[in-house]
Amino acid sequence: MKLNEMQLTNPYLSLPQECHDRVKPSPLVKPFLIHANEAVAKILNIDEEELQTENFVKLINGEFTAEGSDTFAMCYAGHQFGHFVPRLGDGRAINIGTVNGLHMQLKGAGETKYSRSGDGRAVLRSSIREYLMSEAMYGLGIETTRALGLIGSQHKVYRETWETGAIVLRVSPSWVRFGTFEYFAHKKRYAQLEALADYAIAESYPHLMDEADKYLHFFTEVVGKTARLMAQWQAVGFQHGVMNTDNMSIHGLTIDYGPYAFLDDYDFENICNHTDQGGRYSFGNQPNIGHWNLQALMVAFSPLVNSEKLEKALEHYPRLYTQKYLYFMGEKLGLQNVTQKKDLDLFKHLLGMLQGLTVDYTVFFRTLSHYDGDRTTLLKLGLYHKPMNDWLDSYDERLQEDAWSAQQRQASMLKTNPKYVLKNYMLQEAIDAAQEGEFKLVDDLFTIAQDPYSEHPEFERWAGVTPDVFKNEKLSCSS
Repeated sequence: MKLNEMQLTNPYLSLPQECHDRVKPSPLVKPFLIHANEAVAKILNIDEEELQTENFVKLINGEFTAEGSDTFAMCYAGHQFGHFVPRLGDGRAINIGTVNGLHMQLKGAGETKYSRSGDGRAVLRSSIREYLMSEAMYGLGIETTRALGLIGSQHKVYRETWETGAIVLRVSPSWVRFGTFEYFAHKKRYAQLEALADYAIAESYPHLMDEADKYLHFFTEVVGKTARLMAQWQAVGFQHGVMNTDNMSIHGLTIDYGPYAFLDDYDFENICNHTDQGGRYSFGNQPNIGHWNLQALMVAFSPLVNSEKLEKALEHYPRLYTQKYLYFMGEKLGLQNVTQKKDLDLFKHLLGMLQGLTVDYTVFFRTLSHYDGDRTTLLKLGLYHKPMNDWLDSYDERLQEDAWSAQQRQASMLKTNPKYVLKNYMLQEAIDAAQEGEFKLVDDLFTIAQDPYSEHPEFERWAGVTPDVFKNEKLSCSS
């Protein structure tokens, strides 16, 4: 399909007017294409050759209007660092329409009704980070928004200094957030709240549409999806950085990539957002915050469902999270038939060892994926040998309980433990080059993002331990 043949729909506009505000994008000055995602284009049925056309750049820049497009920004509220803000909304994101079940949205396309004195722009560095990381999460098998394309420009945008503006055309099966429900519940707009719930069920959980207790089942499924997402983040070593309720997806997606990070050396208490002075969104606290955010969503759902029923549904979260976390960690260790009673102590012992030795999280698991009884390479990862040897003794004993051969276990673990994750120092190198007009590193990191489990010998320099000077840096929300 060519872009001038694309037919867009706007299902969200069927909701009451208070749910959204129509707004036109504001194009950047002298835009140019940085990268296009052929895999997403294929899902949208857009011809590959269209991605190199002027119309594609104009689509991302808000200058090309596809048939059926009716651009708008979405309204929502949210708890930010635990404090309720009654109106937030898409301050720099403008929806342009839906095709093949994916909603296309321009991030950085100018002011909206919800910009709150902001300029509605996104700078090059933050746009590169979102573009690459959303694809990296997808490559790791974690539910996420994705992006179709990224443009830069000569448009000047002021943050702490003058930078250039960029726009990401991102796509998602849903942009509905926990905070979207909070907005209408707080305002006691119960008719709109119910309409929103019906819309979200039809969009994300259509199998529930004819259920008698569909709103309760809806909430229950969100609890399960959130538990799974938190378990995946913890298992892979991902930190979101800003887990406000307006950054939590009703669909169970990872959304809104700001001051995120993958762990360098393992640190349960690591904070990647320098605004987070109290460590509310530290790595180790993410599962608890997932639960806290679901409690806020439960309150927003209470006009639709009996509160006691909602509370009972939420009570399952700790069990669901633990169950999923054990499953993903068992996969990372190449274990069969993982149970909480048998294996939780082994996992706790492992994480305590990694914390004490300050071992790189990703490198450790990838190295362990090659383990055949020879400990030499693993022992080199830590300064002291005894803690690693003690844990490996326990691991060896546990492996005896499984029927897999070493070769079978290794093959499974190499498909589970990535060789590459996009650490912040890697992204910063790509950003520095991009700010000088060189985008090859964006291309390279995108290749890694799409296939993080392969060897990629040409990218071997990205597979090692993070250099000390770049470890565990904190980033800002404008990142």
